[in-house]
Amino acid sequence: MIHDVFEDFAGSLPPMSALVGLDLGDKTIGISVSDRMGTVATPLETIRRKKFTLDAERLMEIIKERDINGILLGLPRNMDGTEGPRCQKTRAFARNLTRLTDLPIGFWDERLSTVAAEKALLEADTTRKRRSEVIDHVAAGYILQGALDRMRFL
Repeated sequence: MIHDVFEDFAGSLPPMSALVGLDLGDKTIGISVSDRMGTVATPLETIRRKKFTLDAERLMEIIKERDINGILLGLPRNMDGTEGPRCQKTRAFARNLTRLTDLPIGFWDERLSTVAAEKALLEADTTRKRRSEVIDHVAAGYILQGALDRMRFL
């Protein structure tokens, strides 16, 4: 089930839930996962997008391997808070996922997550090549960590 309101998504999760966070791009999907306590988001991997069925197949493998209880997608709102074509693509991806899983699906405002990830990687003196390899799943980690931090206050 898709939850447009973050608090509804959080309320639909069973206690001690591990989550997967996604940073959807046109060419890649950054993936991060949380621990069961809901305290730490860990960047996991980046999927090079091919087509939905193949991308979703890998995502479902991760969900099964890690006993995930919910899916959180970064929602790429415009800086003024409006939703453009990228948000529509993210919502369509979420709708397509509902055909494959009954897990709760929610959204988190991802504005500036990639900027924060890039800054952290630069501060860590990561090479340009390595940054391009990991930026998407590091951004997914920022998205998921923001949501986990918010859930502690609900």
